[in-house]
Amino acid sequence: MKVGLLQFFSWTGRVPVTTVYDRAMDRVERMEDSEFDCIWLAEHHFTGYSVCPSVTLMGTHIAGRTKRLRIGTAVTLNAYYHPLRLAEELSMLDVFSNGRLNWGSGRGFDPTEFKLFDVTPENVYDRFRETADIVQKAWSNERFSHHGEYYDYDDVMVLPRPLQQPHPPVYMAASSPDSIRKAGAEGYTIMLDPHASNESIQYKRGLYQQVMESNGHLVGDRDIPIVRYVALGKTRAEAEAVARSSSGWTVGAYANPDKSAGLRPQGAEQQKQTSANAKPKIDPVERYLNDVAIVGTVPEVIDRLQTLESEIPMNYLMLAPMSQETFLTFTKEVLPKIT
Repeated sequence: MKVGLLQFFSWTGRVPVTTVYDRAMDRVERMEDSEFDCIWLAEHHFTGYSVCPSVTLMGTHIAGRTKRLRIGTAVTLNAYYHPLRLAEELSMLDVFSNGRLNWGSGRGFDPTEFKLFDVTPENVYDRFRETADIVQKAWSNERFSHHGEYYDYDDVMVLPRPLQQPHPPVYMAASSPDSIRKAGAEGYTIMLDPHASNESIQYKRGLYQQVMESNGHLVGDRDIPIVRYVALGKTRAEAEAVARSSSGWTVGAYANPDKSAGLRPQGAEQQKQTSANAKPKIDPVERYLNDVAIVGTVPEVIDRLQTLESEIPMNYLMLAPMSQETFLTFTKEVLPKIT
C-alpha cells in the first residue's frame, strides 16, 4: 500500500497563523525522510478549518525544502480559477519540484466560497470540468484552441510546459455516485473523500471499477487515493478521545449540514435507508468516530488498514491524522508496517 498525507492547515486563532505553517513544515521534513509517498495539500477559503487558499504557492514552498517527496493538490477547486492561469501555475510547480506534482482537482461544495467566487451549485460542476479539460489541453499541445460554454480561445500557447511528460498525473475528486460514473466513463483516476463511511467508500470503489470496465477502461494498478481519518492512542480509550475531539472540530468548523460535507448518506448507506423508508438521526461526531475514522492502538490500526486494503480494496491511503501525536506515532510505528 502506498501512503500519502492529506495536509490541512487548521487554525483556531489561539496561536499565530505562522505557527500553523511552521508545524506543517516540520511534518514535511519528517515525511521527506520516511516512507510517505506524497503530501497532498487541501485548498480552502474563508475558514479557519484550513488556511491554505493557494495550493500552488504552498506546493512551491514545499518543493524548495524537499528532494524526494511528491507534492499533490487535494484539490485545486477548479471553478474558482481562470483555467489558463491554473495551467501555468501548476506547470511552474512541476518544474520547480523537478517533476514531482500530482494534480488533483475538484468542484468544491462550500456555499460561502460559491457566493464570494461568483459560482452557483448549478454551474460549478460544468465549470470544474471545463477548466480540467483546458488545463490538460494546455499541457498536451504546444498550441491549442478551445470553444466551450465558459471559455473561448484560439491558438493559445501556455508556458512553461510541465516537466513530467506527457503531463503530471491527474486525479479527480469524486464523492457522489454520479460524479464517480462521469469520471469513470471517461477513464479518469479518482480520489475518494474523507467524510464518507468505510462502507460507503467500499461501495464507491466498486462502482468505479464497474463503470471503468463497462466503458472499456482498465483500472489496473493505478493509484486510487482514499482519504481516511486516523486516530492513534496508547489505549483504545485514548484514541477515541482524540477522534472525538478532532471530529468535533471538523463538524463545527466545516463538515456540518449547512455545508453538507458528506454527511448525507450516499451509496450503500443511502440504499439501506431508502429500503427501510427511514431517516434515522445521526450524531455527526459519533458518525466520524464509529463509521469514518480508523481509531485504536498501533496494532488495531495496522490490522484495520490491512483489512480495508483487501476489502475495499485500498491500494493508496491518503492519511488524515486526527492529532499531531497520531501523525508522529503513525510515521514511526504504522507506516513501516503497511508500505
